[in-house]
Amino acid sequence: MTQFVLLTHYTGDPDLKPMSEWDPADVRAHLDYLIALNEELIASGELIGMRALAGPELAKVVRFGEAAPVVTDGPFPETKEVLAGWQLLDVESEERAIEIAARTSRAPGPGGGPLRQPIEVRQIMGGVGGDL
Repeated sequence: MTQFVLLTHYTGDPDLKPMSEWDPADVRAHLDYLIALNEELIASGELIGMRALAGPELAKVVRFGEAAPVVTDGPFPETKEVLAGWQLLDVESEERAIEIAARTSRAPGPGGGPLRQPIEVRQIMGGVGGDL
């Protein structure tokens, strides 16, 4: 089995309102879809973990400092502003990870149509003994 992380990106599409402004029925449909998908992947043993991320307004950038960590509110890396969440998979192949990514991208948005959010598929790097 090979591990992959799926990174769900928010595209910043000006026509797509933030989820906090969606009709509650659309939010429920979106979440129900993702919950059902994740439950299926847990049952098959393919989903190791997943999380949705809070909005970028709560993020911090931390760098090593000689006396103490240096914590700032920016400038932010581009990914921080658009990363919406992640799923950690343990699957048979990259093709299976891509299939799951496509299903994740199909989650419904406002009006019920697929959001088509970009999902980045990244293989987990392994080192000596499979750990790094």
